[in-house]
Amino acid sequence: MTAPAPAWIDRYPHDRALRRRAEVGFWAAVLLVQAAFNTVVTWIDLRGSGRSVAAWEPLLWELSSVAVVATLIPAVVAFERRFVLRRGTLRRHLPWHVLASVVYCTVHLAGMWALRHAGYAALGEHYQPPGWWTQWGYEYLKDVRSYTLTLGALVSYRFLLLRLQGEARVLDAPEPPAEPEPPLHTPGAPGAATATQAPASTPQAPAAPPPQRPERFLVRKLRREFLIAAGDIAWLQAEANYVGLHVNGHDYLLRSTLTDFLTQLDPTRFVRVHRSYAVNLDAIAEIEPLDSGDARLVMKDGSSVPCSRRYRDGLVTTAR
Repeated sequence: MTAPAPAWIDRYPHDRALRRRAEVGFWAAVLLVQAAFNTVVTWIDLRGSGRSVAAWEPLLWELSSVAVVATLIPAVVAFERRFVLRRGTLRRHLPWHVLASVVYCTVHLAGMWALRHAGYAALGEHYQPPGWWTQWGYEYLKDVRSYTLTLGALVSYRFLLLRLQGEARVLDAPEPPAEPEPPLHTPGAPGAATATQAPASTPQAPAAPPPQRPERFLVRKLRREFLIAAGDIAWLQAEANYVGLHVNGHDYLLRSTLTDFLTQLDPTRFVRVHRSYAVNLDAIAEIEPLDSGDARLVMKDGSSVPCSRRYRDGLVTTAR
C-alpha cells in the first residue's frame, strides 16, 4: 500500500505564498552559490596568470552579474509561459527562445557593466571594461548556457508541480455502435429494384446524436489515481495551456483551453463569468455586486471567483 503524502506536499500546489517563498528561496540559493563559486574560480585564475587585482574586484564582478540575472529570471519565466517548450511546440517556439537568449545576454552585459561602474566609483576606483563586442561574445557563450539551464529548471519544475497538483483527463468515451449494413438485393430477384426504378421513398437522414458530456474525470496525482465527478467541479480557471478544475478545495489541471472544455459541459449548469473563469451554478452561494459594474461570486466552499460586467447579465439570466 502506498504511504500517504506529507501534508505540505498536498498543500504546496495550492498555497501561492508557500510556492512563492520556495521559488524565491531556490533562485536566491542558486545565484548565491554561483556567485561564491565563480568568485573563487576567478580569483584563482587571475592569481595563476600573474594578474594583480584587489581581492574585492572578483566579488564585485560576480555579484553584479548575479544581481542582473536575478532581475531577468521573472522575464524569462513570463516569456517561457508565452512560448512553452514541449514536444508539440518545440519547432515553433525554439527560434523565439534563441532570439530571447540574445536579448538576455545584451541586457545582462549592459546591466552588470552599469553596476560595476557604480561599484568602482563608490570605492574611488575606475572600471575599465574590455571592448563591447569582445566582451559580448565571451558573455554570450556563458549566457546561452545560463538561459538554457534556466529553461530546463522551469520545465522540470512545471512537470513536478503538475505531478504534485494532479493532472485530469476526460475518460475515453464509448465507441458509437456500428451502423447496420443495407440488405443486398440479387439482380432479377422478385422485389429487387432495377437500375431504372426509383426508390419508393427517400429515407430521412438520422438525427444527429446529442453531444456526449463527460460525467467523470480521471486524475493522476503522484502515484495515485482517482475519479472526480463533473458535478463536483465548483469553478474552472484558464491557466495557459491548461484548465484548472476546482474541486472540493483542490485544483487539478486538464490540458485544454477553457473555451473548448466548456463545450463538453452542460451549458445549463456551467457558465462563463470571466475571460478566464467559468462556474458551476449549483456551487454559487452569493453574488456580490461591485461599484465598477463587475461582481464577485462567493462559492459554497468559501472561495471567490471574479465576474466581469460582460458576463454578469448572462449569469443572472441563466441562473433563473
